[in-house]
Amino acid sequence: MSFRASVITLFPDMFPGPLGVSVIGRGLNEGLWSLDTVALRDFATDKHRTVDDTPAGGGPGMVLKPDILASAIDHVAPQNDPRPRILMSPRGKPLTQARARELALGPGAVIVCGRFEGVDQRVIDARNLEEISIGDYVLAGGEVAAMVLLEAVARLIPGVLGAEASRDDESFESGGLEYPHYTRPQNFEGHEIPEILTSGDHGKIEKWRRAESEALTRARRPDLKKT
Repeated sequence: MSFRASVITLFPDMFPGPLGVSVIGRGLNEGLWSLDTVALRDFATDKHRTVDDTPAGGGPGMVLKPDILASAIDHVAPQNDPRPRILMSPRGKPLTQARARELALGPGAVIVCGRFEGVDQRVIDARNLEEISIGDYVLAGGEVAAMVLLEAVARLIPGVLGAEASRDDESFESGGLEYPHYTRPQNFEGHEIPEILTSGDHGKIEKWRRAESEALTRARRPDLKKT
């Protein structure tokens, strides 16, 4: 079973966007994963296709209506659908490489893209939406965040990357940041490729890379546990 993503959004024309190019797009075209979008306004019940209303208790902005969003979710993912239901939200748990890998090994995901001030909490609770954040900042909507999530996941699906082994040493795969990379020319503006990388001694090269990774992790992301 290939990974199947369904995105509920007010702007379906934004997709696939960057997900349709390079190796991610090739994987999409080859059927290694699939993407369909669902226009939230298609589930509105009035002639104006209204999907939001003013927040209870007052305040700025508008809130997505729970009945409209619930109808869209139920249409996309009936009760027997095994895919997790995700809401892209700045208050969600941070997206991690580990969560991306878990999703990549599963049947797919239903992703809700919020807009306006937010989503009615009752539909979050009633449809068991997992809130995920891509960082400590606020976007205009969840579409770009959904693309970030899907790219992080899609590249981990078997067959999407040309060189599967290239993922093993990446940042976060081993709990820390990746070591520096170099390529020709040997001399760039007076700076040489570290001599050890051209020595041919793979044992020493691996030791150097591990030390550089650990040093970068300590300097830039001491919150990460390097294993």
